[in-house]
Amino acid sequence: MKKVIISARSQVKRKALDLTQDYRSVRQWLSHRFLRGEGVEIGALHLPLYVPPGTKVTYVDRMSLKDLRTQYPELEKLDLTPVDVVENGETLESFRDGSLSFVVANHFMEHTEDPIRTIKNHLRVLRDDGILYYAIPDRRYTFDIDREPTGLQHLAEDHAKGAERSRKQHFEEWVEHVEKVEKPKRAERVKYLLKIDYSIHFHVWTPLEFAAFLYFLEQEEKLPISLEALVSNEHEFIAIIRKVGKNSDTAKSPHAAVAQEGPKS
Repeated sequence: MKKVIISARSQVKRKALDLTQDYRSVRQWLSHRFLRGEGVEIGALHLPLYVPPGTKVTYVDRMSLKDLRTQYPELEKLDLTPVDVVENGETLESFRDGSLSFVVANHFMEHTEDPIRTIKNHLRVLRDDGILYYAIPDRRYTFDIDREPTGLQHLAEDHAKGAERSRKQHFEEWVEHVEKVEKPKRAERVKYLLKIDYSIHFHVWTPLEFAAFLYFLEQEEKLPISLEALVSNEHEFIAIIRKVGKNSDTAKSPHAAVAQEGPKS
């Protein structure tokens, strides 16, 4: 594990980019640089990602629009993106292997119970050279600030043995460190959140920690991925991951310099 983290540090120094623009502008710039063809966006809610002209997006969510409004009453006055396909975004079972050019999942990965399985499923539906576009909250700048980072060993064991083994533990951590519930009331609160299947942040990362996770997936799980860009973006960071095919040559990709180059002002 230590070798993975050290190697990831060197990758982050080459790939990471801090930008001072509005976070939506940065998202749009990266979308314009990397997204082409036909793909999906998971859980767009009220903030669908801008995509370049000619790009086709199918919007996927785990609930219908009506059910989403019930689940998220705080979004009552906002326009929600129409849901094209009601589907589990962690599996994308209704999409054929190698059928998509991109998968967008913003502020989604932290809600997945088994991120390794999720990334494997997202790669399954991608064509070679397809793009995974993930915006993920940076735990240092959100309500997750008091939580410990998700360790590689924890992620690997959940994937191997089943994520349900640590599900209650994640809810207990959420109730204590995010909701700040007093100790005598925590057990009751955990029981309620489990009953309604409330969508919490199961896992939390900084850009460096997520880069170490990706490097682990590449080296230990042998996933065909290449980290194209890792961009700090106010309260979040954005990871652009390419699916490497047998004939891919990411070193010659026109996008390979994106992290060093940055958006033109």
